[in-house]
Amino acid sequence: MSFLSTLRLSPILFLAAFGWAGGADRPASALLLDGAVVGSEVIVVGERGAILRSEDNGRSWQFAAGPARATLTGVSFATLTAPRHGWAVGHDAQIWATTDAGRTWAKQYQGESLADSFLDVLALDAQRVIAVGAYGVYLSTSNGGATWTKRTIAADDFHLNRITRGPGGLLYVAGERGTLLRSTDSGATWTPLTVAYTGSFYGVLPLERGALLAYGLRGHVFRSEDDGRTWQQVQMPEPVLIASGVKLKGDAVVLAGQSRALWVSRDVGRTFATLADAAPAGVAELLELPDGNLLALGEAGATIIPKP
Repeated sequence: MSFLSTLRLSPILFLAAFGWAGGADRPASALLLDGAVVGSEVIVVGERGAILRSEDNGRSWQFAAGPARATLTGVSFATLTAPRHGWAVGHDAQIWATTDAGRTWAKQYQGESLADSFLDVLALDAQRVIAVGAYGVYLSTSNGGATWTKRTIAADDFHLNRITRGPGGLLYVAGERGTLLRSTDSGATWTPLTVAYTGSFYGVLPLERGALLAYGLRGHVFRSEDDGRTWQQVQMPEPVLIASGVKLKGDAVVLAGQSRALWVSRDVGRTFATLADAAPAGVAELLELPDGNLLALGEAGATIIPKP
């Protein structure tokens, strides 16, 4: 991060520092790390507190109001029950909240130690939210963020990189040193999942009927058909870090990460092939846009990729 991230910049200087040229309708060219689709809109977050909104499938962007300056790493909305309610998390132990579908944001939580970093957040509904992060940090709220409770859910203080929810309501956490956890009770309790790999995992992607993909360093991808009880390794075309995955409405599965390559599976994650359309730079997150195309977020900002 550059020294600009530590300054209290005015809105004009802030946009200029983010590579904006010619107005706020142009996509950011700086680092973007996560995003969420809320109805017909897309909200993305990233470096230096960036929160951007698009109402036209990522073709133009507006800067959302909020004084965040620390890098934001995760964003989630209670899309099924209260889509106007969302949360963003990031560095400096900060949690931000919105009640107007991402147009304005307010700080809801500030940890005592600025060295703490949140890496992901999941809104179960308008009241229940879970945030995870570096060195095993885990916070949850059951009252919409009025209060937050800090817990330990793993024996070691490894980084907890991502939290996801499956279509049946099961929750999964992926982290360092082969850490995979599952909750069947909305996060009240967590059970470790055993996999023959001790490297970092960056996500668990629920597929269908108990099928899961867990992905991480050096092209390591593992597939389960029984909600994580047993795993089989999937051979990938390249041994590079895989940071994100998305299951598309047409049943294709796409993975992306450190390299410019995108990989697609058309057999529920059993095999993958390299897509002809490459990302312009490393990818931190993939989203399926309302129009069916992909949105790649990462080192090149926000990039639209045609539906595979």
